[in-house]
Amino acid sequence: MAGVEATQAPNNDISGTGSVAAVGYNRKCTFCKVVNHEIETELLHCDEEMSCFRDIRPGAPHHYLVVPNKHVGNCKSLSKEHVPLVKRMVETGKVILQKNDITDLSDVRFGFHWPPFCSVTHLHLHVLAPVSQMGFISRFFYRLNSYWFITADQLIEHLSSKGETS
Repeated sequence: MAGVEATQAPNNDISGTGSVAAVGYNRKCTFCKVVNHEIETELLHCDEEMSCFRDIRPGAPHHYLVVPNKHVGNCKSLSKEHVPLVKRMVETGKVILQKNDITDLSDVRFGFHWPPFCSVTHLHLHVLAPVSQMGFISRFFYRLNSYWFITADQLIEHLSSKGETS
């Protein structure tokens, strides 16, 4: 499913559900549906801005996805103004790891698939731990310095060096 594009739905098309992400909702986006409780998924964290849930195809014993509640495109669509959002996503991931007794952050990977290698175009941070226990296939999918995966730190550095517009 890599590279599947979602179509933006009108912001008012949420059927009056009182959902968290009323503004910026994309009715075709799987992660918007998760955040809005339209797909039954256990939310490990949910506040006004972020949600976190387990990856359905875990690449490590602890594999979580942190998503903004508001629909935001993939990491290639971000600009310098999104640096605080990415940092908050990482902080949310760290909180989830701490709640699951993962304290050794040297054996953790925070990152994003780089388009067109995204199966869902809603911005999502992969939180993987412990990296030392990832299998061969997972090490390939979440490999550092590849064409298809960028760490959160690399994305922040990339965005910080961009001009004011993308």
